[in-house]
Amino acid sequence: MHSAPVEGFDLIGPQGDSEAAAKYFGASATAGPHGDISDDDHIDTYEDDDADETVVERLAGLTEMLPDAVRSTISSTFSFSWKATKSLFGWGRVAIWVVVSSATILALPVMFESERMQMEEQQIQQQRQILLGPNVAMSGHLSSGMSHVPMAPLPQVHPK
Repeated sequence: MHSAPVEGFDLIGPQGDSEAAAKYFGASATAGPHGDISDDDHIDTYEDDDADETVVERLAGLTEMLPDAVRSTISSTFSFSWKATKSLFGWGRVAIWVVVSSATILALPVMFESERMQMEEQQIQQQRQILLGPNVAMSGHLSSGMSHVPMAPLPQVHPK
Protein backbone atom coordinates (compact mmCIF):
# COMPACT_ATOMS: atom_id res chain seq x y z
CA MET A 1 0.00 0.00 0.00
CA HIS A 2 1.08 3.55 -0.71
CA SER A 3 0.53 6.45 1.62
CA ALA A 4 -1.26 9.69 0.69
CA PRO A 5 0.58 13.01 0.21
CA VAL A 6 1.38 14.92 3.39
CA GLU A 7 1.48 18.73 3.16
CA GLY A 8 2.75 18.87 -0.42
CA PHE A 9 5.02 15.83 -0.25
CA ASP A 10 4.35 12.53 -1.98
CA LEU A 11 5.28 9.71 0.32
CA ILE A 12 5.62 6.61 -1.75
CA GLY A 13 6.49 3.41 -0.07
CA PRO A 14 5.37 1.11 2.72
CA GLN A 15 3.29 2.21 5.66
CA GLY A 16 6.36 3.19 7.68
CA ASP A 17 6.84 6.35 5.58
CA SER A 18 4.26 8.26 7.59
CA GLU A 19 6.44 7.86 10.67
CA ALA A 20 9.42 9.14 8.64
CA ALA A 21 7.38 12.15 7.52
CA ALA A 22 6.30 12.80 11.08
CA LYS A 23 9.91 12.58 12.19
CA TYR A 24 10.95 14.91 9.34
CA PHE A 25 8.28 17.47 10.20
CA GLY A 26 8.89 17.19 13.92
CA ALA A 27 5.47 15.89 14.90
CA SER A 28 4.48 12.74 16.62
CA ALA A 29 1.99 11.28 14.25
CA THR A 30 0.19 8.02 14.36
CA ALA A 31 -0.51 6.15 11.21
CA GLY A 32 -4.11 5.71 10.26
CA PRO A 33 -5.64 2.56 8.88
CA HIS A 34 -4.28 3.30 5.39
CA GLY A 35 -0.78 4.22 6.54
CA ASP A 36 -1.21 8.00 6.35
CA ILE A 37 -1.02 10.54 9.16
CA SER A 38 -4.31 11.14 10.91
CA ASP A 39 -6.00 14.54 10.69
CA ASP A 40 -6.12 14.92 14.46
CA ASP A 41 -2.39 15.46 14.70
CA HIS A 42 -0.76 18.78 13.78
CA ILE A 43 2.39 18.77 11.71
CA ASP A 44 4.67 21.68 12.53
CA THR A 45 6.29 22.51 9.21
CA TYR A 46 8.20 25.55 10.39
CA GLU A 47 10.30 25.30 13.48
CA ASP A 48 11.72 28.68 14.39
CA ASP A 49 15.19 27.69 15.55
CA ASP A 50 16.61 31.09 14.57
CA ALA A 51 14.23 33.19 16.68
CA ASP A 52 17.11 34.95 18.42
CA GLU A 53 18.65 36.02 15.10
CA THR A 54 18.00 39.66 14.16
CA VAL A 55 17.16 41.05 10.74
CA VAL A 56 20.59 42.67 10.50
CA GLU A 57 22.27 39.35 11.19
CA ARG A 58 20.15 37.67 8.53
CA LEU A 59 21.02 40.37 5.98
CA ALA A 60 24.69 40.04 6.88
CA GLY A 61 24.39 36.31 6.28
CA LEU A 62 22.77 36.93 2.90
CA THR A 63 25.61 39.19 1.81
CA GLU A 64 27.97 36.23 2.04
CA MET A 65 26.09 34.66 -0.85
CA LEU A 66 27.05 37.50 -3.23
CA PRO A 67 30.52 37.98 -4.74
CA ASP A 68 32.66 40.87 -3.50
CA ALA A 69 32.29 42.81 -6.77
CA VAL A 70 28.49 42.69 -6.58
CA ARG A 71 28.51 43.68 -2.90
CA SER A 72 30.83 46.62 -3.53
CA THR A 73 28.69 47.76 -6.49
CA ILE A 74 25.52 47.60 -4.40
CA SER A 75 27.23 49.40 -1.53
CA SER A 76 28.61 52.19 -3.71
CA THR A 77 25.26 52.60 -5.51
CA PHE A 78 23.40 52.87 -2.22
CA SER A 79 26.02 55.25 -0.83
CA PHE A 80 25.84 57.45 -3.93
CA SER A 81 22.03 57.46 -3.85
CA TRP A 82 22.01 58.43 -0.17
CA LYS A 83 24.54 61.25 -0.66
CA ALA A 84 22.73 62.52 -3.78
CA THR A 85 19.39 62.54 -1.96
CA LYS A 86 20.85 64.46 0.99
CA SER A 87 22.55 66.92 -1.36
CA LEU A 88 19.40 67.50 -3.43
CA PHE A 89 17.37 67.99 -0.28
CA GLY A 90 19.86 70.57 1.00
CA TRP A 91 19.98 72.44 -2.31
CA GLY A 92 16.20 72.32 -2.54
CA ARG A 93 15.84 73.88 0.89
CA VAL A 94 18.26 76.67 -0.03
CA ALA A 95 16.52 77.30 -3.37
CA ILE A 96 13.09 77.47 -1.75
CA TRP A 97 14.39 79.86 0.91
CA VAL A 98 15.92 82.16 -1.73
CA VAL A 99 12.78 82.18 -3.88
CA VAL A 100 10.38 82.76 -0.99
CA SER A 101 12.47 85.45 0.69
CA SER A 102 13.12 87.25 -2.62
CA ALA A 103 9.45 87.12 -3.55
CA THR A 104 8.55 88.47 -0.14
CA ILE A 105 11.05 91.32 -0.35
CA LEU A 106 10.13 92.21 -3.94
CA ALA A 107 6.40 91.51 -4.06
CA LEU A 108 5.13 92.75 -0.71
CA PRO A 109 6.04 96.43 -1.28
CA VAL A 110 4.33 96.32 -4.68
CA MET A 111 1.24 94.76 -3.12
CA PHE A 112 1.17 97.33 -0.32
CA GLU A 113 1.59 100.21 -2.79
CA SER A 114 -1.21 98.97 -5.06
CA GLU A 115 -3.47 98.54 -2.03
CA ARG A 116 -2.63 102.09 -0.89
CA MET A 117 -3.44 103.45 -4.36
CA GLN A 118 -6.78 101.63 -4.41
CA MET A 119 -7.64 103.07 -1.00
CA GLU A 120 -6.77 106.58 -2.19
CA GLU A 121 -8.94 106.09 -5.30
CA GLN A 122 -11.85 104.95 -3.14
CA GLN A 123 -11.42 107.98 -0.87
CA ILE A 124 -11.42 110.31 -3.90
CA GLN A 125 -14.60 108.67 -5.25
CA GLN A 126 -16.28 109.01 -1.86
CA GLN A 127 -15.34 112.71 -1.71
CA ARG A 128 -16.72 113.27 -5.24
CA GLN A 129 -19.93 111.49 -4.33
CA ILE A 130 -20.34 113.63 -1.23
CA LEU A 131 -19.57 116.91 -3.02
CA LEU A 132 -21.12 116.44 -6.49
CA GLY A 133 -23.63 113.61 -6.19
CA PRO A 134 -23.65 109.92 -7.12
CA ASN A 135 -23.83 110.37 -10.94
CA VAL A 136 -20.65 112.45 -11.17
CA ALA A 137 -18.69 110.21 -8.83
CA MET A 138 -19.48 107.13 -10.93
CA SER A 139 -18.37 108.74 -14.20
CA GLY A 140 -14.79 108.75 -12.95
CA HIS A 141 -13.84 112.27 -14.09
CA LEU A 142 -14.54 115.67 -12.69
CA SER A 143 -16.48 117.93 -15.02
CA SER A 144 -17.14 121.63 -14.65
CA GLY A 145 -20.85 121.28 -15.10
CA MET A 146 -20.67 121.68 -18.89
CA SER A 147 -21.30 118.07 -19.79
CA HIS A 148 -24.50 119.05 -21.61
CA VAL A 149 -22.70 121.48 -24.00
CA PRO A 150 -21.80 119.79 -27.30
CA MET A 151 -18.22 120.04 -28.43
CA ALA A 152 -17.13 120.98 -31.95
CA PRO A 153 -15.84 118.08 -34.04
CA LEU A 154 -12.13 117.86 -34.64
CA PRO A 155 -10.92 118.73 -38.16
CA GLN A 156 -9.99 115.69 -40.24
CA VAL A 157 -6.70 115.62 -42.03
CA HIS A 158 -6.54 113.69 -45.31
CA PRO A 159 -3.18 112.27 -46.35
CA LYS A 160 -1.96 113.22 -49.84
